[in-house]
Amino acid sequence: MHSPEISRPDTVLVGTAGEAVAHYLHAQAADFLRSLRRHGESGAETAAVADAARSLRAASRRIGGTLHTFRPLLDPAWADGLRTELAWLSTTLAQEHACTSRLSRLLDALSRLSGTAPLPPARGESLPLDGAAAHNGSHAAGARRHGPAGPDPAAGVRTGTVDGDGHTAGDGVPAASAGGQGPGGTAPAVLADGHGTDHGTPAAGDGTAGGVRATVTTATADRAGRTAGSASGSGALAVGAARAAALLERQLTLARTRAHSAALQALGSSRFHAVADAVALLASELPLGPAAAGPATETLALPAEAAERRLLAAVAELPLRRAAHPYNAEALFSGLGAASAGEAQDAPWHEVRRLLRLHRYAQEVLNPGADPALCHAGILLDRHRDAAEAAAAAAAAARTPRIAPATAYALGVLHADQRHEVEAARFAFQQEWRHATTAVPAP
Repeated sequence: MHSPEISRPDTVLVGTAGEAVAHYLHAQAADFLRSLRRHGESGAETAAVADAARSLRAASRRIGGTLHTFRPLLDPAWADGLRTELAWLSTTLAQEHACTSRLSRLLDALSRLSGTAPLPPARGESLPLDGAAAHNGSHAAGARRHGPAGPDPAAGVRTGTVDGDGHTAGDGVPAASAGGQGPGGTAPAVLADGHGTDHGTPAAGDGTAGGVRATVTTATADRAGRTAGSASGSGALAVGAARAAALLERQLTLARTRAHSAALQALGSSRFHAVADAVALLASELPLGPAAAGPATETLALPAEAAERRLLAAVAELPLRRAAHPYNAEALFSGLGAASAGEAQDAPWHEVRRLLRLHRYAQEVLNPGADPALCHAGILLDRHRDAAEAAAAAAAAARTPRIAPATAYALGVLHADQRHEVEAARFAFQQEWRHATTAVPAP
């Protein structure tokens, strides 16, 4: 027996099931087209482009998820083809944002682990949402900006022969980072909005691509300098943290540059124009199947209940009993094993995140205008995914050849810190899920 948070009494929908699904998909298609127009009109405004791309991905995910859940009511061949193309578009556009947020997350973690950032909220405190997260992030960034500045991290970087991959022999840090700083900084990471993106873990950077050399930005050098200059982080460990920051900056900036190029190429391709044409047609016409002629409430309830059953079955496979114990260290299991071991441990949680999103989209069709179902649980699973992928990025950086022991140690501590964040997200999710699925006593 589930609380209304999971299985709400369906709103009585008038008309046929096809009309209800068409109304929802028409609205999402209109959002897609508006976001596409804003993306084209934003020009060089980075913030406006990022916001339009975020809205474009959100509309793509909702259309694709609805086509998946309510496929029995639609033309199957058409629904499968459009859903595949929308998944490709959403994934391609998400890569650049993923690299940017992952770099900011890892550099903030390095600063915190070096003792140069404020302490994070206690595990028992409620997680900040939306505006609160942005306010806290801005406040923390301001506190760091007004903190004491340390010496340039390049002062502790050894010089040597630069190899073909842009490394300085013996430390794994690119030669470009030894003395140069970029023209600008990066903003601190902000909590996901609950409609998270399908992030991919970019491969570790391997030098330059297309004549573009990644350099350490002002924000990275500033954070690394404060790390090297802190009283508690003096010595080789401080130099290792500075080099780790520079190495992560080089690799993730290179991955972000490649993702940006891939997104631009995708938006100019004939494949994307075909997707845009299909969505424009969807804004006015929806290919329906024979089953869509049934009553809306009864007909739509069947595929929505199937989506909920898949979600409940996937959650039942999670080790929630173990996750209920703080500091159980399960997220650190196989930490020194192959990369596939960590991915196998995280995969069931990522699958629950995907199924929870499909469940939420189905509830939006059944209950128009209602509050999002399990929104906070989705945010927690977004944090779990972000921490897992950040840990994978730190591990990939630690596998760079010829890095100094202090750099490898700093990356190892960073990896363990992100795996602890994975564990904390699992603990918070099981608490949220237990609250949401508490049996409701009969009146």
